[in-house]
Formats: sequence, structure tokens, C-alpha cells
Amino acid sequence: MRLTAPRVEPVDLDRLDAEQRAALEPFLAPNTGVVGGKVGGGRVLNIFRTLAHAPRALTAFLGWGSYILSKRSALSARDRELVILRTGYNCRSGYEWTQHKRIGLDCGLSEAEVERIKAGPDAEGWGDLDRAMLRAADELTQNHFVRDATWAALAPLGDKGRMDLVFTVGQYTQVSMILNSFGIQVEEGWEVDPDLRA
Repeated sequence: MRLTAPRVEPVDLDRLDAEQRAALEPFLAPNTGVVGGKVGGGRVLNIFRTLAHAPRALTAFLGWGSYILSKRSALSARDRELVILRTGYNCRSGYEWTQHKRIGLDCGLSEAEVERIKAGPDAEGWGDLDRAMLRAADELTQNHFVRDATWAALAPLGDKGRMDLVFTVGQYTQVSMILNSFGIQVEEGWEVDPDLRA
């Protein structure tokens, strides 16, 4: 967490204008099945309540984000979460890490792997492809480019998988910038990793 209080307060769900209500409709409707959009009893996550200040941007954001988190992406759910967590960690986004740690564990990452993601691609215990995906996330968040050797090591993903990896890191770099800069706070009851507290 970069900030201990929001710079942009989440919208009050009881005071939405028509555009905000339309943008948040996927979360307000019952049984939407939206990944990560609702928590405990249907509360709309703070990220979406904050982005509702720009409802048209939120709608576009949700369209692209739904591709990244869907089976249309060539990355497996586990691989996607590995990359998202490394990106969130590199961006020092406590909110992103907290949200996607839960999702990552549900998608097949172990507690030990989640902890090892913090150490990066050179930590002991990674297989070749995991190491390459983590290295690509590092290169993209640091230099905005995947080096030739890393690109070659990602060959098992195929061209579309490599493209989806770049799309995923790009999306979650943007998400982390939004979370960090707007000061979006974690949901009540969530614990931020000590390594990412403000």
C-alpha cells in the first residue's frame, strides 16, 4: 500500500447517477459470476466503486479485464495468477497482491509458491517455464520489453500465450498504478502482506 487513505473516495452505492449505475450493473445484479467483483455478501469492491467516478472508463476497463481473466486467454489460470502476482509485487501494490493472492491460491498456486513469487525468477524451486514467466514480468515492469532469451524460454506458451502474458502484465501494471495513485484501500477485513504495507 502506497497510501493509508484514499485520494479518490469510492462512490456511495446509494447515490449513484445513471451512468455510474449502468457501469456498476454487472456487480449490482445478483449471481453475475464476475471474477473477484464481489466479496462477502455482494459488496462491490473498492476498486470498482472508485473507478465509477469515470463510468465510461470503468466500462471499457471491465471489457478488457474480462478477457485477461477469461478462458479466452491462452494462459492457464495458475500461470495468469503467477504473472499477476509478480506484477503486483513489482509495482508495490498491496491491494493487488491481497486480492490476487486469494485468487491465485484458488487457481492452484501453493502458499509456498505465492511466497516465493516475491523472491522472483531466481528463487530455488521454479520450473523453467515458471522462471521464464516471472522473468518476463520483471522485464516488462522494469524495461517494458521482453528480452530475446526470455521470449525463447516462453516458447511452450506459443505465440498467443506469449502475447497474452504481455497483455496480462500490461493490464495489471495499469491496475497497480490505479490502485497506488488513487489510494484505493483494501476491503474491510482484508490483511495486507507486511512486505507491502504503507
